[in-house]
Amino acid sequence: MKNITGKIYIFYCASNLDAVELVRSYVRDADLKAIALPCSGKIDIRYMTKAFETGANGIAVLTCLEGECRYLEGNLRARKRMESVDALLDEIGLGKGRVAVIQLGNGKIQQAISELDIFRAGVKTG
Repeated sequence: MKNITGKIYIFYCASNLDAVELVRSYVRDADLKAIALPCSGKIDIRYMTKAFETGANGIAVLTCLEGECRYLEGNLRARKRMESVDALLDEIGLGKGRVAVIQLGNGKIQQAISELDIFRAGVKTG
C-alpha cells in the first residue's frame, strides 16, 4: 500500500442534482477526487479498497436522504457497504473513521460541505 497522502475520494450519486452542485462548488482542491456513480448504491467494496490502495486517506459517499432514493434502497446499500469497509480498515490496523456517509437533500449543500470539512479534518489528523 502506498503512503497515506491525505487525499479524500468523494463518491456521489449522479442522479442527485444537489450532489452534482456540491461537487462543482466544493471539489477544487488537489486532495479531493470526485467520482460520479449512477446511484450511491452502486458503490462497491472493490472501488473503496482500490481508492485506499491508490493513496486515499478517506472516502466520503454522498447519498440521497433515506426514503428518497430513486432506486429505492441505493442509499441503504451504500451505508451498509461503507460500514463493512470501516470494519475492514479497523481490522487491518488503519483504524475506523476513514469513511463517511453524508446524506444530501433539499438544498442542504452548506450542511454537506460542513460535514465534509469535519470529516477531512478528522481524517488528516487521525
